[in-house]
Amino acid sequence: MAKIISIHSFRGGTGKSNMTANLSVMAASQGKRVAIIDTDIQSPGIHVLFGLDEDSMALTLNDYLWDRCTIAEAAYDVTPASVAAKGGKVHLIPCSIKAGEIARILNEGYSVMLLNDGLRKLCQELALDYLFIDTHPGLNKETLLSIAISDSLIIILRPDRQDFQGTAVTLQVANRLDTPKTNLVVNKVLTKYDREAVREQVAEKFQTPVIGVFPVSEEMIELGSKELFTLTFPDHPYTTELRGVARHVVT
Repeated sequence: MAKIISIHSFRGGTGKSNMTANLSVMAASQGKRVAIIDTDIQSPGIHVLFGLDEDSMALTLNDYLWDRCTIAEAAYDVTPASVAAKGGKVHLIPCSIKAGEIARILNEGYSVMLLNDGLRKLCQELALDYLFIDTHPGLNKETLLSIAISDSLIIILRPDRQDFQGTAVTLQVANRLDTPKTNLVVNKVLTKYDREAVREQVAEKFQTPVIGVFPVSEEMIELGSKELFTLTFPDHPYTTELRGVARHVVT
């Protein structure tokens, strides 16, 4: 039975999509069958990390939500060669980046129950071990669904007061929805800070485990989402820290 993991942040710009993509590939590198679904319908982008563009995305999550295809038909095999060599598989269900499709979602909305059914069917049809959900920042119907059906929720925040406030709200919601397992990841920490001290302070503040603390990475910024960071920089401190996160998530 597939394990559903939602990666969420209350605000944009936390590095959520990069972490979702790299964590998913790290899980697949262990021989797992993995899928990623981009439910950030208003501002999609995770497809860029896997080299997909508008011309190569004939079908997207939007098409499924408008009953134009099954959800599995919108899944693309994006398995990196190095991951395939280890027996892993990565599928991606992207969102449309067409302005008209995004505007339609904003104007008309969509059936959250249809999305829920699609996620369940996707796990079965692709025989998944893990389904990673790249959520929309903040709290809306899609986010509440993602949290409610997740076996594990990872909340990403920066050492920033606005992020702290939003994280507190998200944790309250997760508790009310009885999310089985919630962990925090602190990203974009200045290198002058003691990361272990940050880990302890955030864990104490929110009374929630902190499973990763990531420094600001110039290499990540320079890469500019052209490639998957952990495959390009396998020995980088970011990659090392992400392996620690993976140990908490992938069992």
